[in-house]
Order: sequence, then structure tokens, then C-alpha cells
Amino acid sequence: MQQISLLLTSLPDGILLGFVYGVAAMGLTLIWGVMDVINLSHGPIIALGMFGTFFLFIRSGINPYLGLIPIAIVGLLLGVVIYFVAVHRVINAPHLSSLLATFSVNMIIIGIGTAVVTTSPYNVDFNMGSFQLGSTTVLGTRLIAALIAILVTGGLYLFLFRTRPGKYIRAVTNNRSAAELMGIPSTRILALSFGLGTMLAAVSGALISTFFPFSILAGGSYELKSFVIGVLGGLGNPIGALFGGLILGVLEGAIPAFLETSWVPVIEFGLFVVILLVRPNGLFGAKQ
Repeated sequence: MQQISLLLTSLPDGILLGFVYGVAAMGLTLIWGVMDVINLSHGPIIALGMFGTFFLFIRSGINPYLGLIPIAIVGLLLGVVIYFVAVHRVINAPHLSSLLATFSVNMIIIGIGTAVVTTSPYNVDFNMGSFQLGSTTVLGTRLIAALIAILVTGGLYLFLFRTRPGKYIRAVTNNRSAAELMGIPSTRILALSFGLGTMLAAVSGALISTFFPFSILAGGSYELKSFVIGVLGGLGNPIGALFGGLILGVLEGAIPAFLETSWVPVIEFGLFVVILLVRPNGLFGAKQ
């Protein structure tokens, strides 16, 4: 009975976190789906989003949710710059080349970040109240973050399926050579896709910073979660990433009710391996 009570208390938190995890994974899986590049700089970019919220709120007094707008814009521009500097030249090379390129960006960001802000933990002390849901106390920051994550997912869907650049992205994803023959500027579309993936990572970091302490190294754990979510939702399927995030959030809410918290990553990555073996395209399949 105590376990059921603990489950009902922790599950809503896990579900709300799952929405934000889904946004983080969308950035990773969008880049993979469009250009077959595994972005190993994903984690540090999430951390940059966290520090973006910290400096805008603590130093400038800007509401963290209003701060999402400049963070998203800077994230988009940063992604475009990273694409042209580190990824464009190796886009058609073997996967190891793109892995090394994005890993180099990862180390540069961490190195500069460590020099500027050290590896000490930071915290955004922002409170949006709470309310009771049965026996569960739901924090306002997590509820708002989940709602924003849903809006971001809806916006991404509308962009990909209702706008010309979004249709260009899907065309390049399906067949880059054919898209180029139809006059689609694939280089610019690939840069836009990388920028969007980076923007989503930065936004997710900005949201996460409102309820967890963080450091310049904090993005690494969320990058690993993004890989698990990407496999659950189907690599290359950004919308499926939201459902993968929800699954991971439910696991993180449910497991501590029955096992020690230290078992959470063990079960998560165990599920990661099982899905890769049984259904490599993910539970929701990948966009073709």
C-alpha cells in the first residue's frame, strides 16, 4: 500500500518531466533524421540553455519563460554556425568523421564553459507555486514547462508539415539528391535543420534549469536520456520523441516506488538495449 501511495505521488512529476525530456530528444533525433549525424555536442548545448536562463533571470531579471525567446533565437543561430564550421565538410563522410566533428564542438563548449563558469553547481531560484492533485503536490514550474513542451512540439509539427521550409526539410530527409534536382537548396536546409535541433536542445535546457541545479557538465546526462528517448520514439521521428520522453518520465516516476533510485539508469539503459535488439526503428517507427 505504501508503494502504491509513493507511486501516485511521484508519477505525475515523472510525466511532467517526460514532456521536457521529449523536447531535448527532438533536437537530437531531428538532426539524425535529416542528415544522419549523431550530434555529440547536444549535451553541452542543453547546458548552455540552462546558463542562458540563469544569466537572463539572475543577472538581468528577465522572467525565465520570456527568456526562452532569446535563448531559442541564439540556439538557432549557434546551430547554423556549428553546422557550417564543423559539420558541413563531413556531412557525406563516414559516420566517424561527423562523430569526431561534433565531439570536438562538445569539448570546446565544455572547455570554454569550465574556464568561464567553472564546474560548480548553479541554481535558478524561481517559484511558480504549487497545487494539490490528490495526495500529490505538483510544482507550477514543472506544469508550465510541460505545457511549453507541448506547444513546442505542436509548433514543430506545424512547421514541418505546414510551411515551405518544413516541407523542404522533409524532402531533403527522404531523398537529398532528388530534392536538389527539384531546386531545393539542400545546404541551407541542412543548416536550418541543425539550427532547429540546437534550438530545441537549448530550450529544453532552459526549462530544466527552473527545477534542477546544474553545471556546465549537466547536459551529459540529458544527452544520454535523449539517446534512449530517440530509440524509444524512433530515430528520425521528432514527434515520436515526445512519446518516448513520456515513457522515460513514467519510468523515472514509477521505478523509485518499487526499487532504489540507483536502479533508474540501469533499467533505462536496459530498455535502450532491448529496444535496439527487438525493434531497431523504435516503438513509433522512423519517418521515411
